[in-house]
Amino acid sequence: MGNYYPLLFKPNLHTVVWGGHQLCPYKGLAPSTEPVGESWEVSAVPGSISVVSNGKWSGCDLVSVINDDPEPILGKAVCKKYDGKLPLLLKFIDAKRDLSIQVHPNDEMAQREHGKMGKSEMWYIIKADEGSHLYAGFRQHIEPEEYYRRIADGTITEVLADHPVKAGDVFYLPAGRVHAICGGILLAEVQQSSDVTYRIFDYNRPGMDGKLRELHTDLAAKALDYHVERNYRTEYAETDNRAIQIIDSPYFDVRVMEVTMPFHRNLLKYDSFIMSSCIEGDCTIRVRRTGDEITLKEGYSTLIPAVIADYDVIPLHGKSRLLDAFIDNMDRSLAGQVTRFLHLSRE
Repeated sequence: MGNYYPLLFKPNLHTVVWGGHQLCPYKGLAPSTEPVGESWEVSAVPGSISVVSNGKWSGCDLVSVINDDPEPILGKAVCKKYDGKLPLLLKFIDAKRDLSIQVHPNDEMAQREHGKMGKSEMWYIIKADEGSHLYAGFRQHIEPEEYYRRIADGTITEVLADHPVKAGDVFYLPAGRVHAICGGILLAEVQQSSDVTYRIFDYNRPGMDGKLRELHTDLAAKALDYHVERNYRTEYAETDNRAIQIIDSPYFDVRVMEVTMPFHRNLLKYDSFIMSSCIEGDCTIRVRRTGDEITLKEGYSTLIPAVIADYDVIPLHGKSRLLDAFIDNMDRSLAGQVTRFLHLSRE
């Protein structure tokens, strides 16, 4: 047990044409003159793998650390299901300008076309300028013929569901759902560990190299889900000093909490690693079995190995807000049997 501890990571920033200038100060780093749009907080995606910054694995890349001893870090159930690979990617995104209108393929299509995992994701809005908005889903049903026509004439946004946003808003984007983050938004993103994105429309603007970015019109047409939902926003009630479930999907479970006192988190029953981001206010994370501690600063994230996912969160300056993501492997049939037993025993 003493071999494992909460992992911290070196900054992993990405410069993009739509990026802004909030991520460096958010992470306490020197300002950048480049448009930094993404901070890959916990990543095992080839080409942008996280590097550990603390403890005995300092300087090692996350994939190598996991490969050395996958079960205690990922959890036995996760190892079995995902062949010993980290199945999630955690990011912070700073959109100064609108991102492209895009869609992601599901697992079956991504495997067939690219030999990769599909990409369902979720957004938690950390900060939003007044008047900020984003696109998620269609606001009216269209046929593929209309999709192609609106791409050609630049009117695709007219049929997208347009959502005003504020801090704390949550959106789930299953594979197939058209979407775009728009300017003035800082958010946390949890997604399947995949880099497959199909750009539908990019406002005819040049990329960082001065050339128009590639569109994937035909692949996107195959990936799109044209179904119209009544409400694309995830509704939830916030309560201090409780972990509030905001996403329960086949790919990840996400919870948010605002703590004003030491807060115990025992997640061992889920048999999963925990990705935890400090959205606001520095805190200490103390592992109960080992006594190991880390300071998790605002704007940073940690990966807590499954084998030690029983810990306390201690706010350092009065209040901390955290976002947790993991894979829920709990045996629901067993949980149901326990509930039924307790119910019968009271009769």
